[in-house]
Amino acid sequence: MNNRPDDWDEDDEDDDLISPDFFEHFRFIADKGQSQIRVDKFLADRVPAGISRNRIQQAADAGCILVNQSAVKSNYRVKPLDLVSVMMDRPRRETEILPEDIPLNIIYEDDDLLVINKPAGMVVHPGHGNYTGTMLNALARHLTDTPGYDPSDPRLGLIHRIDKDTSGLLVVAKKAEAKTHLSAQFFNKTSTRTYVALVWGIISDDEGRIEGNIGRDPRDRLLMRVFPDGEQGKTAATRYKVLERLGYVTLAECSLETGRTHQIRAHMKHIGHIIFNDERYGGSEILRGNTFTKYKQFIRNCFALCPRQALHAKTLGFTHPATGRTMFFDSDLPEDMGQLVEKWRKYVLHGGE
Repeated sequence: MNNRPDDWDEDDEDDDLISPDFFEHFRFIADKGQSQIRVDKFLADRVPAGISRNRIQQAADAGCILVNQSAVKSNYRVKPLDLVSVMMDRPRRETEILPEDIPLNIIYEDDDLLVINKPAGMVVHPGHGNYTGTMLNALARHLTDTPGYDPSDPRLGLIHRIDKDTSGLLVVAKKAEAKTHLSAQFFNKTSTRTYVALVWGIISDDEGRIEGNIGRDPRDRLLMRVFPDGEQGKTAATRYKVLERLGYVTLAECSLETGRTHQIRAHMKHIGHIIFNDERYGGSEILRGNTFTKYKQFIRNCFALCPRQALHAKTLGFTHPATGRTMFFDSDLPEDMGQLVEKWRKYVLHGGE
């Protein structure tokens, strides 16, 4: 575990979806002779300079301070040999989130939240070499004049994440109360989200359910894999419905019962239907079809038309944290995916010509 004493606010753009997964930023084991002191004071004496006790208390209020794997409040008294962890919903970062003038496609906004239609290619959070030009940098600029908004405050901000090269809808909390309420909906599966994916191969069943624990591939930490016997990873379930069968690919709608990193990408690969042009999971190879030169050129043209995984977060539904009103948002397929699907329709219409 990386315990560099930098800060505790880095995020990972590589999470497809909302997830109860947290990232450990700091870990301390109390000495055998540890006096019983409040956990916020215990941490304030150990975390890097610049992280105030008030900030630690905010993290505790957000459920980010754990003692022996259980969340505690800031007045918890640390005992000898207690394991104290600081867990955040994003990996550590190395730079401050600075406001940047980056356009955002905001489709809804009020005093409590906003909904963004993220384009493919935009990183959500700074990190892993992408410390500028992210959606959080854009939000920091957009919300500069919003009272009490701090892009580094764990009680505010994104409720869920999607990959850099996945497009679609995200909800952002502007108030701590809104984030708590929305996060509970996502965790308790009372929110609704559907994705549209173009996948390799013809899915035979009109609809189905994929269930299998998802965890890091021990041979490649950048990949998630399914552990069907449940010996590793965390429980994950995805429902799918065929929208259209198009020659050697299928357009499918995927609904999430859980929210694990790369869930749809890993689950679709698990059932033999890798997302089209998903390079990381092998979808940027010709996985179905024939060996004719003309077909190979057709696929190369498809890859060029949509140069990323063909996955879009199309719908998002939740209960408004302040008004109690049911909110539902739908987004059109982005131009690259729309053109890709249309290209396959023409391919089928003309008999593969």
